[in-house]
Amino acid sequence: MNVTRAMGAAMRRIHVGNALSAFGLGFTVPYLYVYVAQVRGLGAMTAGLVLAVFAVAALVVLPFAGRAIVRRGPLPVLLAALVTAAIGSLSLGLASSAAAVLLSAAALGAGQAVMQPALATTIVDCSTADTRSRAFAMQFFLQNLGLGVGGLIGGHLVDTNSAASFTLLFAIEAAMFLVLVVVMATVRMPHSPRIEDAPGRSGRGSRKQLMGNRAMVQLCVLGFVLFFACYGQFESGLSAYGVEAAGISTSALGTALAANTAMIVVAQFAVLKFVERRRRSRVIAAVGLLWAVAWGVAGYAGLGHGSREMATAAFVSTYALFGLGEAMLSPTVAPLVADLAPEGMAGQYNSAFALVKQLALAVGPAVGGPMGASLHAPYVVTFLLFSLGISVLAVRLGRRLTPAQDQPWAAKSRVVAQGRASAAGHARAHA
Repeated sequence: MNVTRAMGAAMRRIHVGNALSAFGLGFTVPYLYVYVAQVRGLGAMTAGLVLAVFAVAALVVLPFAGRAIVRRGPLPVLLAALVTAAIGSLSLGLASSAAAVLLSAAALGAGQAVMQPALATTIVDCSTADTRSRAFAMQFFLQNLGLGVGGLIGGHLVDTNSAASFTLLFAIEAAMFLVLVVVMATVRMPHSPRIEDAPGRSGRGSRKQLMGNRAMVQLCVLGFVLFFACYGQFESGLSAYGVEAAGISTSALGTALAANTAMIVVAQFAVLKFVERRRRSRVIAAVGLLWAVAWGVAGYAGLGHGSREMATAAFVSTYALFGLGEAMLSPTVAPLVADLAPEGMAGQYNSAFALVKQLALAVGPAVGGPMGASLHAPYVVTFLLFSLGISVLAVRLGRRLTPAQDQPWAAKSRVVAQGRASAAGHARAHA
């Protein structure tokens, strides 16, 4: 009971900190391009380089983050990442030259990248197989709520004619990171029990061991396609397609993004009740089919012959359908990564999966952006096929998962039922 109480107290602090960091990020992320290109007068090229630096910094630090989490634990790594991100954010708000902006962006990008696997590992260590899906669903819910609220408030504070207003935004973001340092410094990390039949449980952590886990390799391939076909298209290919092919206004683009966040916030816990007792591989396969439908709706928006209003409604619906799929994935994929990890290796596995995510988010816009802007029909067909590929990969992954990994609730129910049957048998034998 004491362990359970300690895990609950730690989880509450983690969720509070997660919401605060997302709130801070929401202040700056939507306005980063405008800030660098227009407010600081550094041009579109420098603004594009800043976005590239974020991706490069993440790709550089993530391979080391996993080993650091395994050796030092997730909490010290998380605190170091938060301090780095706070310094980067405050420096970015004060930077006026291209070199200073790029260096600050590198620090902020590196800190943000390491936060992801470190936070995920703290959630793993403060949860059990029974509570993990709900914990990750709560994390995703709070992230989107924090980003949405932060973006809304930040939009009322910024003034493109005043660099000081943007400095204020970055200072608030840095303050949120430092508040999270204080919150997380009070967390006492309990040891979490692990799934017993995860492969490679007794081996030492290494990249070779991770690559030898065929189920994890398949999940990484599946994760790349997931992030490439959905998240990597939101602010690049899909928005370019909406403007060029469907004639969507910039205000309608904002509405579509808001619909995506609203769907996640509204549907997350209703969806959780539906997915948490079903096979994870089948849930991911269903998301692939759902996203294929979303791409079909996007095809109608840009390639159909309906009115401007119908095209806009279809485009907004596309983002909402993507949000519904994201709500299904949040309690499914992250807990599966944790349950595939051997004892003490959750940090390494979370970092590897975060690296795959960053690669997909770097490649996705580079491929989807030009296609969405000019090759409208091929763009929709390509990503519709990628979505169907998600379903195929998920079914194949399911064949490599143990019952405890694919459907933890059912596996636990079988163990309990067997225990009760055994106890009844012993009772009859002694009668």
